[in-house]
Amino acid sequence: MPNAFSITNAVAQAMLIALGTQADAGTAAVINIYSGTAPVNADASLSGNTLLAQLTCSATIFTGVADATDKARATLAAITPDSSADASGTATFFRILTQNAGTVIAQGSVGTATSDLILNTVSITAGSQVSITSATIDLPEGP
Repeated sequence: MPNAFSITNAVAQAMLIALGTQADAGTAAVINIYSGTAPVNADASLSGNTLLAQLTCSATIFTGVADATDKARATLAAITPDSSADASGTATFFRILTQNAGTVIAQGSVGTATSDLILNTVSITAGSQVSITSATIDLPEGP
């Protein structure tokens, strides 16, 4: 029999609120945007990845957590653009870290349309401004 474990929307929302609490530890979380193949998960070390940009989140990372179809959704609050990208490359994934690029909290995909983190372009040039257009984190309720 295939896995059929699921959680309620209330539990999914509570888990996202807990994620926000972890990210908000200290001052403001940061979002690092990288090129290269994403590690298998947020616990895995970076390997051959290039840091393209680092953006600072609001002191409270989420504007809210709500019910969405078959999932809970957290929407990120305003994120300060990186006024001067660190390197040139194609953005492939991001990591959320606690204040001053401390502890890794989460990892997700970047793109220009259907990703966790929406950028105006994934082609980043060193010295250019990098802005996040939209960012949400979804936690599914079931399989």
